[in-house]
Amino acid sequence: MQFDKENQVSNAQAFTGTATVSTNSFDKGTAARDLSMGRRMAMLVLPTVAAGAGSTHTLEVIQATDSALTVSVDILASVSVLAAGLPVGAKIEIPIPQGVMTKRYVGFRNTSTGGTTTLTADVYLMPQDEIDLFRSFPKVNIASV
Repeated sequence: MQFDKENQVSNAQAFTGTATVSTNSFDKGTAARDLSMGRRMAMLVLPTVAAGAGSTHTLEVIQATDSALTVSVDILASVSVLAAGLPVGAKIEIPIPQGVMTKRYVGFRNTSTGGTTTLTADVYLMPQDEIDLFRSFPKVNIASV
């Protein structure tokens, strides 16, 4: 995996309580540009401090019309993870469906419920085939002669 400062939306950010958005957002340059077409994209969450015990985290890829991710927010994809599934060193991949990016800014939001609700993580927007959890292989055609 290769990480780039341009596609990093959170750097050791502490997400606390309900609906905390990433410090940064990815600027596509224009709302019409859909990064998910042609190459599958995903948000990669890398916990840097283990999540608080007893909590449940809803991890969401969001898009908005402003860089602060507060205006006209849409959820592109989400997963729910128990705190036990968010230890330091975990890699949580949130695949983004193709053809859904319609706003200029893409970011991340964490909503925590129950228990100790803090999660500290690095979060990246990246092509899914660059995440080592995802292995793609070329299509194999078998022909009988």
